Amino acid sequence: MRARSAAVAAGFLVLTLPGAVLAEPMDPALERLVIDPGCRGEDGSFPPPGHDGQSWCAPDDVAFKKLVSQLGFAFAPSAMHSARTTGYGGIELTVEAAYTKISSDEQYWKDGTQGPIDDSTQLAARRNRSPDGLLQLYSIKLRKGFGFGLEVAGSVGFMPKTSLLGGGADVRLSLLEGFRTGVLGILPDLAVGGGVRTVTGSAQLQLTVASVDVQVSKPLVIQDTSVLTPWVGYQHLWMFGDSGLVDLTPATDAQAYCGYAGSNVPGNPDPNKTTPSGEPYYDGQPICTSGPNGHLDFNNNAVFEPVRLERHRLLVGFNYRYEMVLTGAQLATDLVAPADAQSSDEDSEDLEDEDRQWSLMFQLGAAF
Repeated sequence: MRARSAAVAAGFLVLTLPGAVLAEPMDPALERLVIDPGCRGEDGSFPPPGHDGQSWCAPDDVAFKKLVSQLGFAFAPSAMHSARTTGYGGIELTVEAAYTKISSDEQYWKDGTQGPIDDSTQLAARRNRSPDGLLQLYSIKLRKGFGFGLEVAGSVGFMPKTSLLGGGADVRLSLLEGFRTGVLGILPDLAVGGGVRTVTGSAQLQLTVASVDVQVSKPLVIQDTSVLTPWVGYQHLWMFGDSGLVDLTPATDAQAYCGYAGSNVPGNPDPNKTTPSGEPYYDGQPICTSGPNGHLDFNNNAVFEPVRLERHRLLVGFNYRYEMVLTGAQLATDLVAPADAQSSDEDSEDLEDEDRQWSLMFQLGAAF
């Protein structure tokens, strides 16, 4: 009986562990992105030792913007294909692996991600002292041609060391493809397309990346059994990043800090809130018994400013097809610095010191 009770208790403990304990090391930890780190303890408590407890934390919107910018680059549609479609009734099923360079030495990556679990306490680290320099993304993509140069695709992927999943769809129209003889046979294939990826897996972050692209390619037939197709292209990205409601002091129970005694309503008046004539007035606010500043931790919740960014990418790649087997690689890199890609002066200023990023991508699959 005792063994059964212990097992039930252990199971309940596992199910009720805080989200931070179960979080992956590169998961967002937006509660740490505050303008003044001294507004909270290292463990996320409020007020920190020596703090007067008379102010609350303010979110660092610039750090959030930089984090979204680099994550968005990693999750953006890969556009990893030649300008020639799969053709009428053609299907391609591929696995893609993408490796994206990030500015892992920057403070917003160290503060803005969970960090590894401490083996001794089984709790998340108080900051990520060594974020990964490369973000990995593994996806499965299905492409289907419908003739007349039209093609659609669907993709779903996951990012290791995070809880983040990405998925979306692409559409493409090949304006010039398939000519093999005459003057048109000399010209390369030309296609335009677009895609969207939405990221889920974190209650703190909502991220969507949309794109348009144009590509030029030319297939080179090798001994009638295989085809090598190099391509070059341009891609314009739009990133839409929003945060959920984030508790900036998650280690403090706001009601306990307040000494919560219910809400200021008829039948439970707040003795500190009266009219000039001495009559109580009711505003529905919490009644705090711990002192005049007991309410402050209720204000340590924030929604970060929405992020709307742009990026310009150069795409250079190739694929090789031998009968049904298809493999390829692509480099996607910023054409201009992130700050120079923005249409907003404020965004340009906030991203002024941000480095250019690159993604190295590989694919393996089959064409039918």
